[in-house]
Amino acid sequence: MRKYDANIIVIGAGSAGLVSAYIAAAVKAKVFLIEREKMGGDCLNTGCVPSKAILRSAKVAQLMHRAEEFGLQSVTVQPQFEKIMQRVQNVIKAIEPHDSVERYTELGVDCVAGEATLIDRHTVQVGDQTLRAKNIIIAAGARPFVPPIPGLDDVPYLTSDNVWQLTEQPKRLVVLGGGPIGCELSQAFAKLGSKVTVVEMMDQLMGREDADVADTIKNTLLQDGIRVLTGHKAVRVNSGSEKSLICESTAGDIEVPFDEILVAVGRRANSEGLGLEQLGIKTRSNGTIETDEYLRTEIKNIFAAGDIAGPYQFTHTAAHQAWFAVVNALFGFAKKFKVDYRVIPWATFTAPEVARVGINEREAQEQGLDYEVTRYDIDDLDRAIADGEAHGFIKVITPRGKDKILGVTIVGYQAGDLIAEYVLAMKHNIGLNKILGTIHLYPSFAEANKFVAGNWKRAHQPHGLLRWIEKFHRWRIN
Repeated sequence: MRKYDANIIVIGAGSAGLVSAYIAAAVKAKVFLIEREKMGGDCLNTGCVPSKAILRSAKVAQLMHRAEEFGLQSVTVQPQFEKIMQRVQNVIKAIEPHDSVERYTELGVDCVAGEATLIDRHTVQVGDQTLRAKNIIIAAGARPFVPPIPGLDDVPYLTSDNVWQLTEQPKRLVVLGGGPIGCELSQAFAKLGSKVTVVEMMDQLMGREDADVADTIKNTLLQDGIRVLTGHKAVRVNSGSEKSLICESTAGDIEVPFDEILVAVGRRANSEGLGLEQLGIKTRSNGTIETDEYLRTEIKNIFAAGDIAGPYQFTHTAAHQAWFAVVNALFGFAKKFKVDYRVIPWATFTAPEVARVGINEREAQEQGLDYEVTRYDIDDLDRAIADGEAHGFIKVITPRGKDKILGVTIVGYQAGDLIAEYVLAMKHNIGLNKILGTIHLYPSFAEANKFVAGNWKRAHQPHGLLRWIEKFHRWRIN
């Protein structure tokens, strides 16, 4: 009898699990992929895909509202919420085949449906099926965190998991949390006609970003008709015929009535019920599994990747970690690879979008760096002016006197796409001088990346040399 049923067992079929299984099968390893709910995980079913689908509908509605700005006859926009939500589901269904059991079975992956429990370092129980593998990768993902607010359990609250089941648009929506998910969904529902209030305990929205970025997004939300309550702590939910949220602040308590409340205050890893405790695998306060630089747990043949591993809970980071986890699991006996977090981009898909890679100003100050900030305001960009999107900015952090890119923040139209040039530059140690020397198509939004490099260059002109050259040119014509 064989000692093991497979080379690898992967628990969870979200981004990290799918990529792990894909790579393992591609190098001809025997792999089991276990999923208790839906293939594709959070990103496909309740996260990235549906949120971007509803944001697209909201942005189209907003563009229709702006018809006169483009010389067109004004139109009355009448969102049909049930059809919008049906479109969201249609988008999910269109992408589902990419992550389906059928596709992964064709790739050579054995897909198993059910709840996985670790029995020992090599054994996983799924229902009445016992599977053994040389290595195990835990990629069980995360879920919305619901804070213990008195009265919240007495109302049918929404999260990013179940908001997609709505068929009737809420007239009054309270969004609890001013992070990326809260800002995106509050703006989407507001543009579709809901009266939205965002409640954030911190003094600014999007707490990881610089103050000027947060202020830009706050002002945009206000322009969209959203009530923004920063510095307000949710302390109680009143149920009954008139549901309301009680918030406290330095200015006193206020009551916010609502028809629906959406909880978007963070996420917690799905580490419960896996049997980690009996194996001595440690987790952090948010449920994420502690790993080393090779993504190994205390038990060296058990790895973790994706949201359940942290520290970044992004789909693209999960896929990035998956490569390291599966390669170390299969080939670590010969060579191990340390997971690389040097260049991690992310974006919030509000309008305007916010995209970042590397450090921002606040983090540079916290690290005590001697740094410079170079800024370009996109209202100067020809293409942005032509498209009616002349707003936002790019900020680049560099060491003082050097063009090495330490971090970039972009606020503006298509910022999530514009950031890619800086991700590549940082990954391969390309500085602002080389970006400036690269041809950028005219007229395009990508030119903004060249112009911010030009601003850096102008700030570092060799003034002494230029004065000498000026004298030389004058001498030649006299």
